[in-house]
Amino acid sequence: MKKLVRAAQTSQSLSLAAMEEASRLGLREADIDHLFLALVINDQSAGRALRELGIDINSARLAVEEQRDAQLTSLGIEATFPEAGRIVFHETDGYEWTRRAWDLIAKSSGKGKPGDAAAVLRELVAEPSGLITGILGRLGTTPDVLIERLDRADSLSTKSMPAATKVKGRTTGTTETFVSAPLDEVWAFLTDPARIPEWEPSIGILDQTSQEATPGTVWEGVAPVTYPDGKPAKIKPQFRRRSVELIAIHQPDRIAWSFGYPDVAQGNSVLTEFALVNAPGGTQVRISRSWSRRRGWRGLVAWPLRPIQKYLVWITLFQTGSAISRAFR
Repeated sequence: MKKLVRAAQTSQSLSLAAMEEASRLGLREADIDHLFLALVINDQSAGRALRELGIDINSARLAVEEQRDAQLTSLGIEATFPEAGRIVFHETDGYEWTRRAWDLIAKSSGKGKPGDAAAVLRELVAEPSGLITGILGRLGTTPDVLIERLDRADSLSTKSMPAATKVKGRTTGTTETFVSAPLDEVWAFLTDPARIPEWEPSIGILDQTSQEATPGTVWEGVAPVTYPDGKPAKIKPQFRRRSVELIAIHQPDRIAWSFGYPDVAQGNSVLTEFALVNAPGGTQVRISRSWSRRRGWRGLVAWPLRPIQKYLVWITLFQTGSAISRAFR
């Protein structure tokens, strides 16, 4: 079961990042070069191995573009493509993998294979077209050097940050994400109340964002009227108004925000915490989300729904982490 969960989460995160990269070019199909870019910013050992070789998202994008141009030239094809724009994946739809990219991801979770990002990278490096080998050459490395670095990264502890503290009586979910930006820039982004709607999907607009961000300060906001893709957001009236409180701010590595529903009787506020650590090529961010468990008979009734609850927690954490990463790409 652990392998299945890990493989599913890896596939989800790589698919999102790869299709975001494809969307910058106006494409609706993500291929193995977009998968490579997704691995460069991945928070698992595969991403760390690539970044330890000095490969960041900007150099990787340039190498991919140059390799594609070289391949077309070798075939006698002269073509010009529009310049890459911003990521619009979350505002559009109709994305999918190319057949070879999908087959490669499926192969990484086959018999005897873990299905994590490292397994995907191993399959990608071995793919026969020569595209990835050419890209690595433009980045000053080779498949053998990369696999050696990946072996070392895999042999180390899988946890790049200390485990989050569990608090009795609270439901907690935690995830990590890599952000391609210096720690001080990520810190400024996460401590700015005006930027909260960019990473917290339940907030559409936040008022009085010019207030100084000090612990105990409370802002009022409202839920989004539409989703990024333009579709209307169906929100019950009592959940439309939101309150946001800054709980803690410890520069340069810890921020905690609390989100509540002022119009919900006995509403349960959600605590979102960020822990930041310098990492090669950017910043590693641990995101934790927690709230008080229901007591009495309500807690007993909710017990069978815990697996679904855990999945929903992971989805919200994944959305937040992806939004933070996207803001710096």
